[in-house]
Amino acid sequence: MSERLLSELTTLRVGGPAEVVDLSTEADIIAAALEVWGSGDDWMVLGGGSNVVVSDDGFEGTVLRTVSRGIEVLPPAVRTSSIPLVAHRETARVDREVSPAESTVRIRVQAGHPWDDLVAETVERGWSGLEALSGIPGSTGASPVQNIGAYGQELAATLHAVDFLDYLTGEVVRLPASQLGLGYRTSTIKQGRQGIVTAVEFTLGAHEGTALSHPLGYAQLAQALGAKLGDRVPIGVLRDAVLELRRSKGMVLSADDPDSVSAGSFFTNPVVSERFARTMPADAPRWPTGERQPDVVAPLGVELPAPAPGERDYRVKLSAAWLIEHAGISRGFRLTGSRAAISSKHSLAIVNTGGASATEILELARYVRALVQVEFGVLLQPEPVLVGSTI
Repeated sequence: MSERLLSELTTLRVGGPAEVVDLSTEADIIAAALEVWGSGDDWMVLGGGSNVVVSDDGFEGTVLRTVSRGIEVLPPAVRTSSIPLVAHRETARVDREVSPAESTVRIRVQAGHPWDDLVAETVERGWSGLEALSGIPGSTGASPVQNIGAYGQELAATLHAVDFLDYLTGEVVRLPASQLGLGYRTSTIKQGRQGIVTAVEFTLGAHEGTALSHPLGYAQLAQALGAKLGDRVPIGVLRDAVLELRRSKGMVLSADDPDSVSAGSFFTNPVVSERFARTMPADAPRWPTGERQPDVVAPLGVELPAPAPGERDYRVKLSAAWLIEHAGISRGFRLTGSRAAISSKHSLAIVNTGGASATEILELARYVRALVQVEFGVLLQPEPVLVGSTI
């Protein structure tokens, strides 16, 4: 354990000092976590440092930094419930029946394994399911916490289970994806279930010939590929297209790209009621989050039928980037004298232009959020985890 500046360990390059311990194996993660939990000291988990904003004061506690690596191919088996793992190396358990006839492969990945290294490996081996998530920074263990997603694909589509060191019990349990409450950029872990993901399992497509992607579900990606929504393309071709799109937005970490010094998208796309969405300007992008209920036509004086189950819950996703731009925040914008700026390539990213403090990053975030709220009545929510501060 040693004191380090968290600005050295985060992609946004902000954050004060903290006691950091690097954990290179599952056994290390478990032993260190149990020791810290037993002491009663504050603690936090850090992977790739890509989705976090740490205050300039740092963190008064222990930072458990997962740097474990490894990908293991698992045999198909049957498992129907989540129970404690007597030994955390038990890896043959699954949460539903997986038949070899389904042409799938099940893999178990260490929590500290860099996410894009995993995606590159699966594409190289011809395993489909993660290719649209190429270029996302961070560690594999953080991916289910956030339920990462991009270009029409979410982790939930391929996530099978996680091994989770539970803070309340001190035991490693195996949680199937169905128990993680996965939603848009959220999970039960992000919402407050305390503990540490030690490993992640995926069920991916396995192909004898050319490995094809999942059906394309994002118009911009389909256009870049010269394809149509619903088409399937070779996963290597799709990965290259996704990486190119992300680079054009400054969303691939690169020492040659100052716009990549960020925490990725700083705000999530807001999800609002259909009624509220109808008050937005006609050109505001929006996407339904479920099946829309048909309009009901009835004569005057006739009582309308009761709404179908879930009809009242119909929600619509808006574009945070569009809201920011149309609230008057242009790409490259910065507050006077600040070293934090809106990315010159993507209005959803706040970048550190060099030597910015966490205070400057958050001041800009608050300014952006205030303008959007005044202009459209929408309160944007931060996507990164904020440590030691709020907006």
